[in-house]
Amino acid sequence: MASPMNEGKEVKSEIAASILPLLKLVTLTLFGSVLAHPKTQFIPRQTFKLLSRLVFVLFLPSLIFTHLGQSITLQKAIHWWFIPVNVLISTAAGCILGCLVALVCRPPPELFRFTVIATGFGNTGNIAFAVVGAVCRRRGSDNPFGPDCYSNGVSYVSISQWVSVILVYTLVYHMMEPALEFREQDDVEVVEDSGGADLSRPLLAEAEWPGIEDQLGTEHSKSPFIARLFLNHSTISESEIPMEDPGDQLESISCLAEPRVLVRKIRVVAKETPIHHILQPPTIASLLAVVIGLIPPLRSCVYGGDAPLGFVTDSLTMMAGAAVPSVMLVLGGMLAEGPSDSESSLGARTTVGIVAARLLVLPAVGIGVVWAAEEMGLLVGGDQLYRFVLLLQYTTPSAILLGAVASLRGYAVREASALLFWQHICAVFSLSFYTIVFFNLLLSYI
Repeated sequence: MASPMNEGKEVKSEIAASILPLLKLVTLTLFGSVLAHPKTQFIPRQTFKLLSRLVFVLFLPSLIFTHLGQSITLQKAIHWWFIPVNVLISTAAGCILGCLVALVCRPPPELFRFTVIATGFGNTGNIAFAVVGAVCRRRGSDNPFGPDCYSNGVSYVSISQWVSVILVYTLVYHMMEPALEFREQDDVEVVEDSGGADLSRPLLAEAEWPGIEDQLGTEHSKSPFIARLFLNHSTISESEIPMEDPGDQLESISCLAEPRVLVRKIRVVAKETPIHHILQPPTIASLLAVVIGLIPPLRSCVYGGDAPLGFVTDSLTMMAGAAVPSVMLVLGGMLAEGPSDSESSLGARTTVGIVAARLLVLPAVGIGVVWAAEEMGLLVGGDQLYRFVLLLQYTTPSAILLGAVASLRGYAVREASALLFWQHICAVFSLSFYTIVFFNLLLSYI
């Protein structure tokens, strides 16, 4: 039987193992904040934007490609099916909590959808990569999650990122559409402002997905187009709804049950959904890694010490090492800008409600979901890192991409800036608390 002194040492060791990785990330973030602070300006905002673009185009794809390709096999790919499903569950649970927050805190009516999606859509990308990288910093047998902690952890996060990207281009994009009744008088102004200079954009709009506003900006991106479409608003003319071909009309007449007008409107919505932009550098890297990793001849050519193309993989590994520090530096630069100078109309009560629901309540829901999945035998047996990443998907703050989409759509820009700022400040404490909880829950079974 262990003595009280030994038990005390074990508790301190567990707390240190869970807190120290986050302290390292906080330190990197503080460096970024000091370098980018308006009063010091050691590094200008534009430099941080270039660093963010390097992360997006080079460092993060290198990280994903080098680790996911080495880790994945056909059997593992089958066993990892619950990771993307868990992203959907966490988003759905968060949106339900967001509805409750909106009903209890009563934000302005035009910000109801923002309250829901800000609570529901978390950062399952850059922050998750950074936390996994910090937790798996100890290599070899000393790591509580095993010698392959880093490669497996990056692989798990990479798989979940696919679902997150799809959600950004579908659910988040349409949920962040400007409210119809509050934008009628602003249409002319919105059109005039849509071509703003890149230098004037805050780092928030470029911190996680650089160039998203340039890629997705359309004539309808800053207007409540879909709301007008389905409400038959006068500003949507019949010419904007695509007509069916004459050959298709006979077929549609024979199928009397088909609601033709509704189908035509749904086609317009599908056309305005920018899902075709899903292939970005990180997703391309993960797709290539999966294809190469699942084909043994290709895998042996790219990965491994004796691989003919091993020098390419080694070069990418060197660049991948800059991903996590750069992500945290950019995050620090974003936080140094502070919340928006303009006053947020979300209200303190709703802001506190979103922060509490996202950072305190949702992780507890995640523990219940992962426990239920464990009881039903849906998880990979004996892999505690797998469970840690699943729990982490419920624990991260709202995605920084919300700020970029808000800027793109001209909806809740000030509110997104203020909310993301306070969420990431509070996440330092909530992540620390829940990391201790997760370590105690998971490592007790090792």
